[in-house]
Amino acid sequence: MLRKLTNAFGVSGCETEVRDIIIEEIKDCGADFRIDNMGNLVAFKKAKKENAKTVLLSAHMDEVGFIVTDITEDGYIKFETVGGIDARILISKRVKVNGRCGVIGLKPVHLASKEERKKMPKANELFVDIGAKDRTDAESVASKGDYFGFDSEYIEFGEMIKAKALDDRLGCAIMIEILKKEWDVNLVCTFNVQEEVGLRGAKIAAKGARPDFALVIEGTTCNDLPTVPKNLRVTKSGDGAAISVLDSASKADRDICDMLIKAAEKRNISWQYKASTAGGNDAGAISLLEGGIKTASISVPCRYIHSPVSVMHKSDFESCKELVEGFLEDCGKELTEND
Repeated sequence: MLRKLTNAFGVSGCETEVRDIIIEEIKDCGADFRIDNMGNLVAFKKAKKENAKTVLLSAHMDEVGFIVTDITEDGYIKFETVGGIDARILISKRVKVNGRCGVIGLKPVHLASKEERKKMPKANELFVDIGAKDRTDAESVASKGDYFGFDSEYIEFGEMIKAKALDDRLGCAIMIEILKKEWDVNLVCTFNVQEEVGLRGAKIAAKGARPDFALVIEGTTCNDLPTVPKNLRVTKSGDGAAISVLDSASKADRDICDMLIKAAEKRNISWQYKASTAGGNDAGAISLLEGGIKTASISVPCRYIHSPVSVMHKSDFESCKELVEGFLEDCGKELTEND
């Protein structure tokens, strides 16, 4: 499932291919679903019992990528980034433009001046080479305003997985598996569009759900690298799902965090705190809806995030899925104990 989802094209605003895969997977799982005007996919699965709590799970379908801004007389494609991409990782990367392979290029080091070698080029100073002989040839493949993305295949090595768009196809994969099971809570799952360009889809997708709790499932930064001091590593690959307390978009609800920790300890599920307040996700939009929704985030640590070679540990993915399932089980049991 994760292989299918990460190999699919889904730059922000172009999530159709990803959404179609998800619909094919959940169409027979007993959930009702709809697509709203923005393109969000919203699925609802009723609880096995009456008067159950309602839990909203949320993940986003989109990935970072590029948009064509110009085509040169020589047939090269100029572009801007869509979402947050560090220009340092772009040089020599493979991309796919409307099905055509391309490479992000730059003048070779042999021909660069000393000043140019010291300077890191900006994204709009780079170009994509699709092997076109001239502008007319290139325009038969792409036009201004077309979106395109990284060309990178899902690969497993050791206990790790490498893929583009782990942020946040991993969250989508977890929600698909959860929708295939029965729960003692009313389950609302929103597969959101355009998270990478301002949490846009989540501002619409969760409206009207009125959940008791909301849980955002994400891929988050992992900086456990040799050159980084341990106190600055944010999360550690292999140490389990990451619970966020505060970031630049939202403050996690303390009650939900405590419930997640209790669920993890009861089941011996590995978990860790996200040790940074940088970044943000759809929790920032969801927590402000309907006069305020109790919201928290649970994430899988991903090295080299927002790149074509994001890397995660298989056990962290499993820990995140198991912890979300444990949280839902406990929410359902709470109802039984109160009856």
